[in-house]
Amino acid sequence: MRHKKDHRKLSRTSGHREALMRNLTRALVMNGRIETTVPKAKELKRYTERLVSVAKKGPDSSYDSVMKKLSQKDVIKKLYEDIVPQYMERNGGYVRIIRTTRRKGDNAELAIVEFV
Repeated sequence: MRHKKDHRKLSRTSGHREALMRNLTRALVMNGRIETTVPKAKELKRYTERLVSVAKKGPDSSYDSVMKKLSQKDVIKKLYEDIVPQYMERNGGYVRIIRTTRRKGDNAELAIVEFV
């Protein structure tokens, strides 16, 4: 049974996995859409939607926690100025996953992750 199993391990250590999610989130915020594998996309969706929900509370109360996760001022600036205002009336579902093709080398299923 999978009780209390919160996330996918993605064949990485916890530090490597956290760094991966931070880097993917930064890329998603800066570019608006990225292409990655489906398991990474599903974890990225959880991570990013939680981050946007925290950021919606306003820069006064949530800036430190968002800075702790992203740690790049230009990314945080874009998040607060461009992305968060679009989703103030929305209660969730900020990120969309679109499955695309399979990677030629290892036949991994790829997906596009983008903001709705």
